[in-house]
Amino acid sequence: MTGTLYGIGIGPGDAELLTLKAVRLIRDVPVLAWPAPLEGEGLARSIAAPHIPAGKTEIAIRMGFTVDRAGTEAAYDRAAQEIAAHLEAGRDVAVLCEGDPFFFGSFIYLFARLSPRFGVEVVPGVSSIMAAAADLQAPLCAWDDGVAIIPATRSESEIEAALAASDAAVIMKVGRHLPKVKAVLQRLGLWEKARIVERVGLPGRKRHDPTTITELPYFSLILVHRRGNAWL
Repeated sequence: MTGTLYGIGIGPGDAELLTLKAVRLIRDVPVLAWPAPLEGEGLARSIAAPHIPAGKTEIAIRMGFTVDRAGTEAAYDRAAQEIAAHLEAGRDVAVLCEGDPFFFGSFIYLFARLSPRFGVEVVPGVSSIMAAAADLQAPLCAWDDGVAIIPATRSESEIEAALAASDAAVIMKVGRHLPKVKAVLQRLGLWEKARIVERVGLPGRKRHDPTTITELPYFSLILVHRRGNAWL
């Protein structure tokens, strides 16, 4: 029998935010794989480290984390081949994925390559969105609110259209796109209501005041709701 491929969501950074199921599988599955930079451990592995016992076979999926799509695809191709060899030999493989595996997760690309051939189980994780709302004490939605999830990489017109059609929004991957996002939110009268956090769940987490912020890293979120703080 072939092994099972597990996509395990490990949350945004706090090792205590892993689910009991995720911890059990990390402990029990013989082979662990995780995305990593060209050198070093990788964020996913470092988050899960307190729960990883000795003696695991580990696969570091090395990639440059750049806009070089061809290089990234090649890295996933190589990892899929290595993982497939273990699955064919009957060994289960757990892929560690920051946040949730199917929410902008790196696991998606391995799932696309391996799910036609092997059994797959996906273990959901706490997404950065939920962690940010909790950290900022900013409710995302209530009643029949509509919520938009918008990558800051989208065009200004696309961001504005999504915001205009929603009661609340989460703008992700802000980084160098901050001026564009700020301009749209100001135009819609929403900038002063924005709640901003970077590296939520990780060491170095920072909250920001929209009236003073001038730059943000890639790992940052903006939460905004038309009602602002008026929840009662």
